[in-house]
Amino acid sequence: MMQFSGFPMRSRAALVLGVSLAALTACVPVDTLDWDLRNGAGNTSDEARQATAAAPMPDANGILSYPGYQLVKARRGDTVAAVAMRLGVNPEQLAQTNALRPTDPLRDGELLLLPQRVAAAPQPAMIGGTGAVDITSIATTALDQVGPSATAPAAAPAGAEPLRHRVARGETAFTIARTYNVSAKALADWNGLGSDLAVREGQTLIIPVVTGPAPVLEPVPTPPGQGSPTPTPPSAAKPLPDEKTEVAAAPAKATPPSPDLGAQRSDASALAMPAAGKIIRGYDKKKNQGIDIAAAPGSPVKAAADGTVAAITKDTNQVPIVVIRHADNLLTVYAGVDALKVKKGDKVKRGQSIAVIRPGDPAFLHFEVRKGVDSLDPMTFLQ
Repeated sequence: MMQFSGFPMRSRAALVLGVSLAALTACVPVDTLDWDLRNGAGNTSDEARQATAAAPMPDANGILSYPGYQLVKARRGDTVAAVAMRLGVNPEQLAQTNALRPTDPLRDGELLLLPQRVAAAPQPAMIGGTGAVDITSIATTALDQVGPSATAPAAAPAGAEPLRHRVARGETAFTIARTYNVSAKALADWNGLGSDLAVREGQTLIIPVVTGPAPVLEPVPTPPGQGSPTPTPPSAAKPLPDEKTEVAAAPAKATPPSPDLGAQRSDASALAMPAAGKIIRGYDKKKNQGIDIAAAPGSPVKAAADGTVAAITKDTNQVPIVVIRHADNLLTVYAGVDALKVKKGDKVKRGQSIAVIRPGDPAFLHFEVRKGVDSLDPMTFLQ
């Protein structure tokens, strides 16, 4: 059943077609991002940051061990609980230490701070020379049943122990990188951040170890009383091409004649008022897709132009709605009516009575003009 919208309370109905659009998004690789939003020649953002060491490599269990703490690198498909079971630590403690829940999924490469130290991963023992068999993989099931052994702690990666930073509310990877004067890319590499560089409150990040200070830019000395020299702009390196201009008084070339809009006006573009009364609510494409004309109950409702009755339906309160199709696929909609005098398929003439105004408080006619399914302002058509 057709429905139309645009008038309030009991006479509300809708004539709407919705069109949905879907957008495809793709993840951008971390190493291709423009970290300082300064792509192009003359980018000095990297030179302004301290040089940092390469990201440390974890052991076979994904553990990074330092004298003061240990971290574990998550694998694809891991949850907090899965990592905890693999290392033999309490899932609740591991989750609480990292501001997570045991069931939370982890990114491939994401780092978690361990609440307690764990044993080093054994080196794979091989037998048979070329094409050897990995004994460690054969014994995995048995080792899982026994649980973690109290062996020596994992060896620390080479280099200095990185600083730890616990993410506070409102911080981002960029603000943290600026605080320590390191690049956001290095911070992402060291902590396995995603392509969006998202961090969460309570997350522990390790700060890349600095291997060299940022360069110091020495100011150019100038005599007393004179300002600093102005750098040469890039546009001064190459002269602008000669500009060819035309005389302002020269006539425009091939100016088309102005169209006669009056001659192009069709009969369907001039509509008659469908009811005698005062407009109490104007057109608004989002809130009222027509106009409301206050009129006396029982007064006639007239066809705005010649056409054919395309539909007769009812709103949710069973109030009749009449739709008339005119030339050029123009539709007029009449709602808040009663005592219909036409039926679907009838030919009607401009000014012909098709119904009467329904009693109401106030009594009014809701009138819409549509081109196809798009609503138009009726006032631009009414004479």
